[in-house]
Amino acid sequence: MNPPKRLRSTGDEEEPPTGEKEEWGAVDVSIVMPMYNASCWLDECLQAILHQDYTGTMELSVFDDASTDDSRTVVEGWKERLEERGVSVVISGHNSSQPRGVGYAKNKAVSQSCGQYLCFQDADDVMLPQRVGLQYDASVLHPHSLIGCQVQRVPEGSTERYTRWINMISQDQLLTQVYTSHGPTVVMPTWFCSRNWYLKVGPFDEGGKGVPEDLIFFYQSLRQGGGMARVDQCLLVYRYHEKATTHSVTEETIWKLRVDFLQERVLSQWESFTIWNAGKQGRKLYRSLSPTNQKKVKAFCDVDENKIQKGFYTYEDSEQRPKPKVPVLHYKDASAPFIVCVKLDMTGGALEENLNSLQLKEGTDYYHFN
Repeated sequence: MNPPKRLRSTGDEEEPPTGEKEEWGAVDVSIVMPMYNASCWLDECLQAILHQDYTGTMELSVFDDASTDDSRTVVEGWKERLEERGVSVVISGHNSSQPRGVGYAKNKAVSQSCGQYLCFQDADDVMLPQRVGLQYDASVLHPHSLIGCQVQRVPEGSTERYTRWINMISQDQLLTQVYTSHGPTVVMPTWFCSRNWYLKVGPFDEGGKGVPEDLIFFYQSLRQGGGMARVDQCLLVYRYHEKATTHSVTEETIWKLRVDFLQERVLSQWESFTIWNAGKQGRKLYRSLSPTNQKKVKAFCDVDENKIQKGFYTYEDSEQRPKPKVPVLHYKDASAPFIVCVKLDMTGGALEENLNSLQLKEGTDYYHFN
């Protein structure tokens, strides 16, 4: 394979030369890598791409989102080694005064690539040798799905509950737990999908800093009837650090997206339901619902006798007169379906035992929201 020609510069942004862009499907897999000030992680990241055991054709498509370090130079230094291994390399970017955001950079990296399948790779993470091969096989079997994998979090012990959730939830829970504060059940740094599916669902939201482009795309994929699958093998070293773009997204932004999606997908199908948690999180969910869905809340339920003894929750901020009063019951006296607003994996198994004691089925009788 001839190495692609260097992309030429037009203004502050580079575009593939006209007439020279290869047709889609010219390679099997494009590794899609947005990049912003990732210099210190790139050698490890690119070395891992070099060591993939996948035997099909691959390319690396990098879009540099106005890095101010030497990220671009580092990638260009790896170009020859990658191409000797048969991995073609496409590098472009812009040098505006500000980055335009992860969504923009991902879309650009995809649009300049030509693989039939897309393997999304963050510049600060490290793929294990079998990643592309195993996820490619899964994606061929599930062309309308986002394919993920298990991860190893570094530093070890950071985000312990979150990492356990990524790796341990069941295939069914990949679909039922899409409303929790953890975000996409198949986490973005592990995504692999067909180009056709990306084109149907995407592109990524380009709102920039503070926009959870992965969650928006994830929900849109579900709206389009897409599935999810996880390769149950650790195929990615997923790095946690303070510079990660995740930290720029506020909890309130995510909360609103989750509530809207819950109302659209679940509550619109239910005539009435119970909120499991009469505390802060349960009451916040109630206040966030549309007036139509607030009327469907027949009760809060809890295990805390102090909350239960109060008998009611009064929605003081309501403009309705009289103000709505919602009963507070012991969970054994409440009736399904439930929206569970208790944090997962934080009650030493008590919540799970209580749900099991009522013989409830997740995804039918209850959904987790927290």
